[in-house]
Amino acid sequence: MIARLAILFDPLVRLLLLAILLASVLPVTGEGRAIARIVSDGAIFLLFLLNGLRLPRRQVAEGMRNLRFLLPLVVWVFGLMAFAGLAAAGMASLQLPASVALGFVFLGVLPSTVQSATAYSSIAGGNVAASVVAAAVLNILGVFITAPLIGILASSGMPGIDLGGLQRIALILLLPFVIGQVLQGWLGGLVADNRKLVSWMDRIAIAIAVYVAFSGAVQQGLWSLISLPEWGVLMSLVGFMLAFGFFGAWWLAALLRLDPADRVSFLFAGAQKSIAMGAPLASVLFPPATAGLVLLPVLIYHLLQLVISAPVAARLSRGASG
Repeated sequence: MIARLAILFDPLVRLLLLAILLASVLPVTGEGRAIARIVSDGAIFLLFLLNGLRLPRRQVAEGMRNLRFLLPLVVWVFGLMAFAGLAAAGMASLQLPASVALGFVFLGVLPSTVQSATAYSSIAGGNVAASVVAAAVLNILGVFITAPLIGILASSGMPGIDLGGLQRIALILLLPFVIGQVLQGWLGGLVADNRKLVSWMDRIAIAIAVYVAFSGAVQQGLWSLISLPEWGVLMSLVGFMLAFGFFGAWWLAALLRLDPADRVSFLFAGAQKSIAMGAPLASVLFPPATAGLVLLPVLIYHLLQLVISAPVAARLSRGASG
C-alpha cells in the first residue's frame, strides 16, 4: 500500500496531474494556442537534445549484440502490443469517440519507458544493463516506427495523422537527438554532472506537451464528451492492455527461456509504455484538437503501470532473494 501511495508523490505524476488540471481550468485558446505550441515544440526539442547528450553510443552498440533478448522484445513492443492496441481500439470505437479509440492504437505502438523500467528491473533483481539498452533502443526505434504503424493500423473511421507531423518529427525529435549525439563528447559530462536539473527539465518538457494537448481536448469538450459509463469502458480497456502487457511479456520471456534476470528486464521493458515519448509524439503527429483525446489512454496507462510495477517488483525481489 505504501509503495502504491508513493506513486502519487512521483514528481512526473504530480506534474502530469497539474498539467491536466490546469488545462481543464485554464486551457490555452485563440492566439495563445499558436504561442503555446511553439513553446511546446521548443521544450520537446530540448528533451530530445538532452536524450542525445546522455545516451552513450557505445552502450547502445553493445546492447544490440544481445539479439536473443532484443529482437523478441522489439517484436513484442511494436508487434503484439500493437495488435492488442488495435483490438482495444476496435472495442473502444463502439462506445467511445474516434480520437480516444485511436489512442489505444497509439498506446499499442509506443516504445517502453527508460527510467521507470530500469528502476523496477533493478528493484526486482533484473539485468539493469539490458534494461537501459533495451529501453534506449526501443525509444530510438519508436521515433521511426510509431508514426508509420499508426498510419497502417488506424481504421478509416479514426482521425488521420497530420502529414506535416512527419516533417516535424525530423525537425523536433530526430534533429536534436542527432545534435546531442554529435556534441556528446563535449557536453555529455555537463549533463551527467547535473542529472537532477536535467531530470526536472525532462519532466517539465513532458508536462508542457501534455498541457498543450489537453487544452485542445478541453476545447473539444473532453469532460462532457465522455459520460460516466464511457469512462468505465475506457478504464476497462486500459485494464485489458495492462493485463496483456504484463502477463504477455512475462509469458513470452519464459517461452524464450531467458535467464531470470533477463526475464525480469523483459517484463518491465515490454509491459511499460513511455509517456516521455507519447506526449511529444502526440503533439507532433496530431492536430491540437485531437492530440489530447488520443493521449488519454496513454496517460491512464502510465499512471496504472507505475501502481502495478511497484508491488510486482517487490514480489519478484523477494522471490530472487529467497
